[in-house]
Parts: sequence; structure tokens; C-alpha cells
Amino acid sequence: MYKKLVQPLLFLFDPEKVHYFTFSIIKWVSYLPGVSFLIRALYQVNHPNLEREVFGLKFPNPVGLAAGFDKNAVLFKELSDFGFGFIEIGTLTPKGQEGNLKKRLFRLKEDAAIINRLGFNNDGVDEAVKRLKKNKNILIGGNIGKNKVTPNENAVDDYVYCFQSLFDYVDYFVVNVSSPNTPNLRALQDKEPLTHLLSTLNSLNHKKSSPKPILLKIAPDLTHSQLDDIIEIVVATKIDGVIATNTTLNREGLQSGNKSEAGGLSGKPLGERSTEVIRYLADQSKKAFPIIGVGGIHSAEDAVEKLNAGASLVQLYTGFVYEGPAVVKRINKLLLSQNS
Repeated sequence: MYKKLVQPLLFLFDPEKVHYFTFSIIKWVSYLPGVSFLIRALYQVNHPNLEREVFGLKFPNPVGLAAGFDKNAVLFKELSDFGFGFIEIGTLTPKGQEGNLKKRLFRLKEDAAIINRLGFNNDGVDEAVKRLKKNKNILIGGNIGKNKVTPNENAVDDYVYCFQSLFDYVDYFVVNVSSPNTPNLRALQDKEPLTHLLSTLNSLNHKKSSPKPILLKIAPDLTHSQLDDIIEIVVATKIDGVIATNTTLNREGLQSGNKSEAGGLSGKPLGERSTEVIRYLADQSKKAFPIIGVGGIHSAEDAVEKLNAGASLVQLYTGFVYEGPAVVKRINKLLLSQNS
């Protein structure tokens, strides 16, 4: 029903406008008696064989919603009804910011892909905290970044502010230094600044009575040498894992007419490269740390491929947009059939 009726209708409109319109509809409908129960009955798959324990957290199933979809923690409760085992909010910055100029979100229909150059548009971490205080038992990841106006030499201060603000309200953290849409942000992936950033956060983390897992989200465009550096940094700083991968700047093989738009590409064209990065990290590190696989998951088979490559968990974004919520159920049912 989604791909034949709902998706074609939604795709008639500007993608950013329809994103917020859809949020409003889901929020409004969820207030109607019995609707949340019905959605859970349609889409959730609950079984002990789907549960995963990763970096000390117990996930009801291994399929999560990637950061960027619910940046401001507005809809995490309602989105969890669609069967996700965890929701990652953000990317959040210390101060709210508009992001880049519109139009900044583009569908590439022929490629089942999206290009975005949103630029960490969000309400600021303190606004998200107000909403997260209402959370009841939904496993939440907090994806954090720096404000656009913050120079890289002061970037650590932004990440520390977000970390401290969110600490009591999320279950794990994701350090985002890999978005291509904030000027010079990816320079923070270089060995020296990244080691300093992660060491600082982990030092703060272990001063807490109950430290939270800290993960690093990396770009798919890193070379093998750079990935070797990532492995070394993750092991040296003793953070808890990696999310592979963010969006790509690569445009090879695209068919859509708007493929030259600036920004990060997500969706099906990213799938193969994301899996390559997961496999490389898992093999070269000898599975020294957990990996969350994201990028190009549009089917249950895509998710299994990521898990077989070495991922412990997976996340969706663009696949959720193109395939609809049933894809989450299909992944979990396939995993359950393989475990039975």
C-alpha cells in the first residue's frame, strides 16, 4: 500500500516540506484512541530471538532509525511504534541553527536515493532535552555535532556541551564529524583532532557514575589508510564503537537528472560502499568493537548483508522513506526466520 499509494502522493511535493507535514500527521493521528496500538500491531515484531546486547545495552531488535530523521526528538515515541528497536536523534548542536539555504533536500527517484545539504539544522540541544524528559523506555541515541560558526579549534567545546546536556536523557552518544554539509567538519576526522575530541569526551564519560557508550560516525569516502587510522583511534581512545557510514560525496553511476546537486548522497547507491567499509573495519580490527551499519538498506536482504559483513546493529533512513515502515517488519521477520 505504501509504495503504490502513499509514497507516490508524498513524492509529488517538496521533500523537506512533506517531511514536516508527515511529522504533523503522525503526531496528530497518534492522539486518536487506539491508533498507536494498531500501528504497533501492524509493524512491531517482538521475540526474544531478536534481542541484541551491544556495548552494554539491550536492544529489543537490531533495526534502528538513523540520525537526521527526527533531529529534534519530536517524534521518537511515535516512530518507535513502527517497529524500530532504537531511535537516534540529532544531529544536535549547542545552539539552534537554521542550517543551509533552501532548497537543500533532493530526491533522486531513478536511483532510490536522496541528496541533502541541510547543514545540521536543529532547535539546539536544550530544546531536545525538554522533549526527551518525557521518554518512557524507548532506547535513544544522541547524535552530536558542532555549530557552523564554531571554528574547528573550538569544536571540542561544542561536543562537550551537547554531551553534558544530553547525558541523563540518552542511552548512547554518536560523535558526528563526518557530515559533508558543515564547512571543514570532516577535517575533524583527521587523526590528531579526532583523538583529542574522543579522548576528551571519554574522559568526561568515565567521571560519571554510569558511563554511556560513545560511538563515532564516519564517512564512506575514507581510504583504507584512513580507516586504519580510525581503527587505531577507536582502540586507543577506548570508545565503544563505530557507525558506518554517513552520506557520500561520490556520484558515480547515478541516473537521476539532479545528481550534481551539492551535498551528501544516501540511499541505494551507498549500499555497496557502506558494506565494504563495515567489512574492512570488522576484518582489520578483528571485531575489536561493535559496528552499526547504515547506508543503502532498502530490503531485509540488504540488512542481513550488513550484519553478515560485521555489523551488530543496522539503521535506516532513506530506505524508510522509499520503502515505508513495512521494511522494518520485513527485516525483523527475516532475522527471526534465520534464528528459529
